[in-house]
Amino acid sequence: MPGEQPHLYETLDDRFRPCRAGDSRLETLFEGCRWAEGPVYVPAGRYLVWSDIPNDRLLRWDETTGAVGVFRSAAGHPNGNTLDTEGRLVTCEQGNRRVTRTEHDGSITVIADRFRGKRLNSPNDAAVKSDGSIWFSDPDFGITSDYEGHRAESEIGSCDVYRVDPGSGEVRRVADGFRGPNGLVFSPDERRLYVSDSRANHIRVFDVQDDGTLTGDEVFAECPTGNFDNIRFDDDGRLWAAALDGGVHCYDPDGTLLGRLLVPGTVANIRFGGARRNRMFIAADTALLSVVLSVTGTPALPTARRSATRP
Repeated sequence: MPGEQPHLYETLDDRFRPCRAGDSRLETLFEGCRWAEGPVYVPAGRYLVWSDIPNDRLLRWDETTGAVGVFRSAAGHPNGNTLDTEGRLVTCEQGNRRVTRTEHDGSITVIADRFRGKRLNSPNDAAVKSDGSIWFSDPDFGITSDYEGHRAESEIGSCDVYRVDPGSGEVRRVADGFRGPNGLVFSPDERRLYVSDSRANHIRVFDVQDDGTLTGDEVFAECPTGNFDNIRFDDDGRLWAAALDGGVHCYDPDGTLLGRLLVPGTVANIRFGGARRNRMFIAADTALLSVVLSVTGTPALPTARRSATRP
């Protein structure tokens, strides 16, 4: 098939065919990180920000020139990044044990750093809903050693998922029972929340209620190789999952593994971006990679995503 090479696409189900007609190889945008994570594409500026956790910095790649520079350092050993409903950068700072927002003037606002008076563990990844609420995972990855944060004891004593109310700023625990909650993403219609549990090697899915609570905890998929990390949706409802030892997995809405992008090394995080949202950015080991696909990711801004799914 034109555009396909065996070393990049692995087809496990015929429903993967529409996904494999893009680039035949990966493009390396940058090398030189210690551990690349958390890419987020900023449409208004046509640039991408991502994390280099052990080096305690955020990097910036310019789509128009290909230039790479330091966005912020020191940066609190940042991990996951996303955009809020106003296009502002939301960052999970493992080292500072908090979730922050970078304002348009460059100042930093703390969104969450405690739950019931106790310090968070080390926020890992965040998702923003169209109502402005911010949801984030809080494993202990950043406090188990000094490599990606600062070694410390957990004050909360568990690894959970939280929601920050857009009006009051209240931090509420919405899901627990995880071993290592990691990536999280809303379905395109925002009616379900998917959360990867890296230590349990699976993705859990919950029903999202209007009051911000979650019900109906189920296992959506088990990782056949390695561990799941970050997860994203495309416009046709397929779920793409970074697998720490298995490239990028693509799942049908019914949970069937359709195929894989066979990325060398360890894949930590993925993000759709570019002018047409068909470019997948991949944080893998020490590098930032990309591939232009024949599928399109969901819009970057929650307001756009929500309006597109309303009847």
